[in-house]
Amino acid sequence: MWPLGSDVKMPEPRVNVTPHEIAQVVAAFYGRVRQHPVLGPIFFSILSRDASIWREHEDKITEFWCNALLYKGNYSGNPMIVHIGLKALQPQHFAIWLGLFDLTLTHVLGEKEAQDWSQLAHRIGRGLRLGVEASRRRVDAPPNLRL
Repeated sequence: MWPLGSDVKMPEPRVNVTPHEIAQVVAAFYGRVRQHPVLGPIFFSILSRDASIWREHEDKITEFWCNALLYKGNYSGNPMIVHIGLKALQPQHFAIWLGLFDLTLTHVLGEKEAQDWSQLAHRIGRGLRLGVEASRRRVDAPPNLRL
């Protein structure tokens, strides 16, 4: 929290979007996920098919992106721990996830906003993929030098 009377300015948003646009992207993206032949079953096994559970998940992810893009402080959680704990999630699923996310961004937002958000999503996705890979590597396995 910023001290009262401070001359410290809040950082500029990373992407020129509103919380409403973020919620639109998240809802459209998860609509695509539910229809996807690979990702859909994974998400259904984790979240179920219950619409209220999906709404809660989408609200949490909207808060995540509001924090990541607009520096809103409403999100609490640790995406790395969550993704590492999902045994059905494999490193190769991140490429599918990012492809669907990019498709959604270009469908919902303007070109610049979609590109800016996509760059951040790809950095986050790469980090999550690497974390999942590292968590599943045998202790005695050689390091993966092809990162």
